[in-house]
Amino acid sequence: MGQKQKLVWFIYIRLMLVTLFLASTVILDINDPNLFGDDLLVSLTRLVVVTYLFSILSLFALKLINGYDLSITYVQIIWDLCLVTVLLLITGGITSPYSFLYILCIINASILLYRREAIYTASLCSILFGAILDLQYYGKLDVLGLSPLPALQFGSHYIFYTIFVNIVAFYLTAFLTGYLAERARKSESALHRKVIDYQELERQHSTIVRNLNSGLMTITNEGMVRVFNHYGEQLAGLSQDEAYDRHVSAIFPQISSLLSESDKGEIEYSSPDGNILILGIHTAPLTDVHDTIVGTIINFHDLTRIKRMEEALKRADRLAAIGELAARIAHEIRNPLASISGSVQLIAQGDGVTLQDRRLLDIVLRETERLNELIRDFLEYARPRHPEKESVPFHRFLSDLLSLMESDPRFKGISVHNDFNSNLDVVVDRDQMRQVFWNLLVNASESMPAGGTILIRAELINSDETGMSWGDVVRIEVTDSGAGMTRDERNKVFEPFFTTKPGGTGLGLATVYRIVDSHGGTIFVDSAVNKGTTFTILLPVT
Repeated sequence: MGQKQKLVWFIYIRLMLVTLFLASTVILDINDPNLFGDDLLVSLTRLVVVTYLFSILSLFALKLINGYDLSITYVQIIWDLCLVTVLLLITGGITSPYSFLYILCIINASILLYRREAIYTASLCSILFGAILDLQYYGKLDVLGLSPLPALQFGSHYIFYTIFVNIVAFYLTAFLTGYLAERARKSESALHRKVIDYQELERQHSTIVRNLNSGLMTITNEGMVRVFNHYGEQLAGLSQDEAYDRHVSAIFPQISSLLSESDKGEIEYSSPDGNILILGIHTAPLTDVHDTIVGTIINFHDLTRIKRMEEALKRADRLAAIGELAARIAHEIRNPLASISGSVQLIAQGDGVTLQDRRLLDIVLRETERLNELIRDFLEYARPRHPEKESVPFHRFLSDLLSLMESDPRFKGISVHNDFNSNLDVVVDRDQMRQVFWNLLVNASESMPAGGTILIRAELINSDETGMSWGDVVRIEVTDSGAGMTRDERNKVFEPFFTTKPGGTGLGLATVYRIVDSHGGTIFVDSAVNKGTTFTILLPVT
């Protein structure tokens, strides 16, 4: 509590005490009209009214003054000393029962000011009280209507004893209340500093938790959510208020089994937009001040991109080894295949070949040519030529490609929508990138035999959004509304010879992956059964 507020409360308490004093006086006078004389009653009433006016004026002055003025406190203490002194004078001096009010003045001084001022106030109380009793004893207060007769009746020894006892009481009160007030003031100051430190700590804690680049959640032993930071809000699509007091399994359904088995692991999570995310979970016990476990701290992070990168690196290593070996084998197969094809052609041109044999030789030639095309495609996948990059306006590049789609029956009933800046440029090998997008568009159309929609999005983004250290990148997304893929199909989609299409070679998307990889980029796929497929390509700007 501030000094100004203490002073306001002090004035309110004075008004209350004065009110009680006036009420008790009136009640006593009603019960015993001879207890107080008319002059005394008038004097007491005037004193109470003046005290009321002074207190009210003091309250107005405190409201008008900005801050805290110490002089107002001194005025209040002096006024109380004068009030008690006048009250003693008009109520009989040595016979007055109100001498204890000086002690209240000392207590107020120690609370509102300091120990030194409390001792000063005790000294003034001793002087005033001793002066009243001495002057009354020697008849110097007759002019004020205070008769010396009561003092003479008590005698000098009693007066000296009374003064001595009250002075001792005044100083003891000053020392004791001053000491207690100092201790209370120090405790209040220390508590104030602690509150400030706690508030600062709370702000720092809230800021850190709110800006963590991972999810932070605390739950009770019953699994009810208490803390849910900003990262978690964005990931789950729930605010702190919406997540509060909900069971954790209602937000992350698969987390309950993990909490009972281990302190860390991974779970699959279906985000509000339908994407399947892989979340890394780490838990720790939440304890109170007595080290009693009252809940669990759960830290979670989206590992989807990292897992994709790991899978991409593993796939690249595996495909590189397979590709090198397969390229050597394919090259060795190609030479005898050419010999077989030439020999069959010579046999077929002979005059002694029957019609039935010629039909069989045509089948051999056709299948030999198909094997030769397959080997050529595979060698193109296994040993792609180094890209000759140039700045390509993406809008014009895509327009030329879409014009080829109009005459292709596979794109019948397919509508293509573009969502990108017409001024966006990509630095790529034009021919290789045409092969990439043609394969992606053909795959999208074949997943929608009854027709559908293909959405192509492209934007320039900062590397912070991708978690990669390339600098700025171009992100291109090709999304279809087709049948989608299972998780197993999604994991194998870029592997050579893996296909779900009758008659497919399984080299189209594998070649796409190798071309994007040779450009220094990466490609990954998001897909779910009956929810369509999105291929995302990230390419360095330069």
